[in-house]
Amino acid sequence: MSKLDFPRAEFDDRLKRVREAIARTELDWLILFHPVSIHWLTGSDAKSYQAFQCLMVSAESRPTVMLTRESERNEFEDDAWIDELETWGGSEPQDPLEVFGDIANKLGLQGKRVGIEVPAYYLHPHHYEKVKLFLGRALVAEPTGLVPHLKLVKSPREIELVRKAGAIADEAMRSFTAALQPGRSELQVAAEVYRTLLAEGSGLPASTMNLVSGKRAGFSHGAPTERILQHGDAGNVEYGAAYKRYTATIGRQFCLGAPSRRVQHLYDVVRAAADACIAEIRDGVPAIVPHEAAKRVIAEAGFDRYRIHTSGYGIAPGFPPSWGEPLNMFGGTTDVLKAGMVISVEPPVFIGSEHLGARIIDNVLVTENGAELLGRFPRELVVA
Repeated sequence: MSKLDFPRAEFDDRLKRVREAIARTELDWLILFHPVSIHWLTGSDAKSYQAFQCLMVSAESRPTVMLTRESERNEFEDDAWIDELETWGGSEPQDPLEVFGDIANKLGLQGKRVGIEVPAYYLHPHHYEKVKLFLGRALVAEPTGLVPHLKLVKSPREIELVRKAGAIADEAMRSFTAALQPGRSELQVAAEVYRTLLAEGSGLPASTMNLVSGKRAGFSHGAPTERILQHGDAGNVEYGAAYKRYTATIGRQFCLGAPSRRVQHLYDVVRAAADACIAEIRDGVPAIVPHEAAKRVIAEAGFDRYRIHTSGYGIAPGFPPSWGEPLNMFGGTTDVLKAGMVISVEPPVFIGSEHLGARIIDNVLVTENGAELLGRFPRELVVA
């Protein structure tokens, strides 16, 4: 995504909502580290999240300040909505925290009430400790979910981008099924998926592909390998398409040749659980309700001990290694579904002792009256 992918008015509205949320939290400033938060507010698609970067946002109408490495200066200046840009490093090494301290002093942050995001993956523990040490008593909160929760409900333009990603994911699944045949390796089949993703306009997705077959079919998140596909193999594939960073995911079960009764049964149970989950999704429903519906189907089939992760979660613009949002259809969640949210539905069953597993993954748009499937690829067991 860049600043040109949305109207400037949409970025202005996002910033306004964030300022209002900062004020409601009784903070003066919020320092954002998550690349998706920075991306959502500025349009930046830069790789600077690999190093230290942050966006400083005031509750008042003061300029936003972006600190990033010097090697990303040109991209931020041309492709992001930033009021003030500060950089560190360049032709010689530099401690980014020294530059951070200079900016914080200039803004007078040590005399304010400051909150910071503490996201998984994107803020090194050493940097976190130095930021805390510098801010001292000024650091009064860590509202990591403030921006992510504001963006759970997608705008019409965001939904348009997700739909495009979904169409690309469908096309890549057609390439997958065409390539699925004995004698090819998992990697060769995966290559056809990635070729189609890129050819159809997807960038590289934020998370890698899962593709398992044969005795690896019990792995819930296994990467493709040099293993050669054989007649009789069962397996599972999952990947994402990313259009301007907006992600759509898809996952299907497959079998090379007629499935065994056990493989067919596992598929039928997981398909029924996914259908039960989708049937409960609509505006205003607690996220625990669809989860419990899926869980009930799997438990009644005797597989609850093999239901090894969430029934579904929010899908976001993503930066490696994740495309997930802080919305989870899982035990103990207090989230409530709202129209405009995009959710991956994927209640699983994986039985390691049998080298078997099943997971069907579809993305849905939450609406006032139900859930709209965003993908169009058939959800039946793929038989090659």
